[in-house]
Amino acid sequence: MTEFFGNHLTSFKDTSMASIHNDISIAAPARDVWDAVRDFGALHERLAPGFVTACTREGDARIVTFANGSAAREILVDCDDARQRLVYAINNERLKHYSASVQVIADGERRCRLVWIIDMLPNELAAYVAGQTREAVVAIHKAFPPAAA
Repeated sequence: MTEFFGNHLTSFKDTSMASIHNDISIAAPARDVWDAVRDFGALHERLAPGFVTACTREGDARIVTFANGSAAREILVDCDDARQRLVYAINNERLKHYSASVQVIADGERRCRLVWIIDMLPNELAAYVAGQTREAVVAIHKAFPPAAA
């Protein structure tokens, strides 16, 4: 059984950033989930199929098209195999700041946790982004269904 430990949104007024924390339990080995996360250009095929409908690489960036028709240019900031952690950013006219990290943490041989943290401005878009991440979590669980017992 897959579990979603939570989607927690902390939003502050003034200059403080909204922070969205997702802690996702996945019934798959960490190495398999990390292999999908680090495959930066295959988001729509390996990590969040259905939620992401297309993904095209452009150098250190990817253009991501979502099921709702919106698109984003995500820039790869870091991909750390030793820590199984990927960091990306979005720079566009709607977002003053958007930085996200995705880290895969082993939880035994057959399970792992995916910790996805997004820090962003403006705060007014945080509820929308948090809702989108909840939809992404559903797609991630579908990409890694529990093994039959």
